Amino acid sequence: MQKLEDEPRLEFENLHPAYGGVRPAMPNRTRLEAWAAGETGLPFVDACMRALAATGWMNFRMRAMLMAVSSYHLWLDWRKPGEHLARLFTDYEPGIHWPQVQMQSGTTGINTVRIYNPVKQGHDQDPQGRFVRRWVPELAAVPDNHIHEPWKWENANTVLGQGYPFPIVDHLAAAKEARQKIWAVRRGEDFRSGAAAIQKKHGSRKSGMPMTGRRRRPAAADQLSLLAETEAGS
Repeated sequence: MQKLEDEPRLEFENLHPAYGGVRPAMPNRTRLEAWAAGETGLPFVDACMRALAATGWMNFRMRAMLMAVSSYHLWLDWRKPGEHLARLFTDYEPGIHWPQVQMQSGTTGINTVRIYNPVKQGHDQDPQGRFVRRWVPELAAVPDNHIHEPWKWENANTVLGQGYPFPIVDHLAAAKEARQKIWAVRRGEDFRSGAAAIQKKHGSRKSGMPMTGRRRRPAAADQLSLLAETEAGS
């Protein structure tokens, strides 16, 4: 809350100015509306959005995934998706919400770029598809081993394009393209100095993070997990 009070532009502008213009200011309405309605064709994403719309609450990881999918896979500027989520959260607090929205969109300049893999999250959090089938009943007939990727099911044409849409993006290709665009900004000439100033003003004093705007070099034991996250999403 102190961050927003100290820097109110957090609600309206990228915290790190280097990200200005990276995403289109005018969102792709088709993608935005599909995401907001739980109709992206990515089952776990859609189930989370529909559950949130019905209950007004979602756990932290799923909130982060919803925001990340809109920002990376759908390549939407964070403002409109952030507004949509703000309207749905019964526990909406702007001082918490907007810094988190920017963090999950990769525009703070000081946080790890975390691109959640929506299919992997589905397998990890809902392996039998019970949550998906509750909130996306159109997929009731899809077997467990295909519930998070129904487009791979041999009978997919009985469901997809009928009562439930095909995915509006290839989630792996979209994540790869987004990662390349975000890291191209982070390699920019003025990025490090801007990130250092942001870290000094807004970064955690307890983290021990150097104020350079660069990721610390991972210890050898962490390199495999970091590689896995970079390649497949978290």
